[in-house]
Amino acid sequence: MGPLPVKVLVVDDSAYMRRVITAMLEKDPAIQVVGFARDGKDALEKIQRFKPDVITLDVEMPGMDGLETLQEIMGSNPLPDVMV
Repeated sequence: MGPLPVKVLVVDDSAYMRRVITAMLEKDPAIQVVGFARDGKDALEKIQRFKPDVITLDVEMPGMDGLETLQEIMGSNPLPDVMV
């Protein structure tokens, strides 16, 4: 049995971009997209639910933007983030 895949949460307000990012990530068998979030508030809830290893995070989102979300994540549950 090989190593466990890296679990990724994709956070973007655009459904199109969520699909594009997911399609790119899922080309690598070592990566598993475990969930999606539409905004920062949704992301904070999904982090608790899915326990991802890494998050892709859109910078510009309505409500809580990516930078505000990143501050919350780093304050409560530090995770590697990829800003898009």
